[in-house]
Amino acid sequence: MSKVLDYYIRPLTQEDEPFLWQMLYEAAHVAEEGESTVEAVVNHPLIAKYVKDWGRANDMGFAAIACNSSQPIGAAWLRLFTGDDKGFGWVNDTIPELAIALLPEYTNQGIGTQLLDRLLSAAKASYRSVSLSVRSSNLALSLYERSGFKVIEGNETINRTGGTSLIMQIDFD
Repeated sequence: MSKVLDYYIRPLTQEDEPFLWQMLYEAAHVAEEGESTVEAVVNHPLIAKYVKDWGRANDMGFAAIACNSSQPIGAAWLRLFTGDDKGFGWVNDTIPELAIALLPEYTNQGIGTQLLDRLLSAAKASYRSVSLSVRSSNLALSLYERSGFKVIEGNETINRTGGTSLIMQIDFD
């Protein structure tokens, strides 16, 4: 059952890196693949790059914080990758990739929408576009479409679980 609560959104800091690992675990659906710890994410180089050494020059993100406990419950963040170290949703070296997740008990309450809106609003000041990779079966696909992301046709890939992943992009101009 979902918990309904008051929350606020604040910028991520370097001190949020431990929570970002937990969020990356949720975003990557690692538990569905039999890897049941955050440590599995930390030790997976293709996934870990989304959080490792958080707070680099171009890192940007926000956390949703529960008012009643001051505990983080979700996060949305951007990171730039280069062609030599591409992420799953890489388009080019000037477009950052989005990652977003909530603790499972806080989904479907609009918190993810608020996090994404805040992040995209902030990103407009620094970037022309944002990209992401999403499994075609992920329920968040409709959130991304409502927010203005469009599938980049011809970039469908078979992901590490054998399913299909899509690259999506939103342009701000």
